Amino acid sequence: MKKLIRGLRDFKSSYFRANEELFEQLSHGQKPRVLFITCSDSRIDPNLITQAGLGELFVIRNAGNIIPPFGATNGGEGATIEYAIQALDIQQIIICGHSHCGAMKGLMKLDKLRVEMPLVHDWLKYAEATRQLVNENYSDYEGEELLDVIIAENVLTQIENLRTYPVIRSKLYQGKLSIYAWIYQIEAGEVLGYDPQNHAYVLLQNELPPSEINQKLISPPLTSNVEIHSSEIKEQAYKLPQEIPSSEYEWFPMTVLSPEQMERIYRGSMAK
Repeated sequence: MKKLIRGLRDFKSSYFRANEELFEQLSHGQKPRVLFITCSDSRIDPNLITQAGLGELFVIRNAGNIIPPFGATNGGEGATIEYAIQALDIQQIIICGHSHCGAMKGLMKLDKLRVEMPLVHDWLKYAEATRQLVNENYSDYEGEELLDVIIAENVLTQIENLRTYPVIRSKLYQGKLSIYAWIYQIEAGEVLGYDPQNHAYVLLQNELPPSEINQKLISPPLTSNVEIHSSEIKEQAYKLPQEIPSSEYEWFPMTVLSPEQMERIYRGSMAK
């Protein structure tokens, strides 16, 4: 606690004093550009890994970066989503999982949590679709490989849950909202973004051409109204069928979905 209090003092005397004009502007309202949904894990700092400034990210954090489906609960996630889209007019959403996720480790042994941590058990049930998908389609995986898969699939599951919210479906229908799936790798300091055309996670840092290396990057959105230039990321993506990848690739194997499932889950209803 003493360290935190010293930090408060240092913040006021250094950072705040050097940026008083910014704080004065922020005191009159906020205009964040992105809704960033991620895990409560202490090893993740959305502003740090994206180098976003104060006021640029509107953040939801909870165990496992989980979004309960619409109507499943009256918790804060739904209210925050509604406020972000309707009141703040945010048009970009990122759901960001991370490596070594404790919540996803718990999801892999859900029954054991029923007695020891009943509230955690009940919360992780909102990721039941992830657990069942992985159990039925990744029986050949175990240990850290299996954990990597469940982390990656869970981000896509939560995007599907996100799309059950009326405000989200309405904005997607109008082409006014983009959704992105990210995985933050703690040990490497890198972020993978999901490419729905190649059905793989790719390194975002390698996606920028040299002329844009200093500009901000958001991965290809999971909406049908935005083109994805897969040729730019072809060499970084690992695509099924399953085969042993080269060590130079960062990848997560993903279940192959039918075109109908891809449309329903990742693109939303765009037909008018």
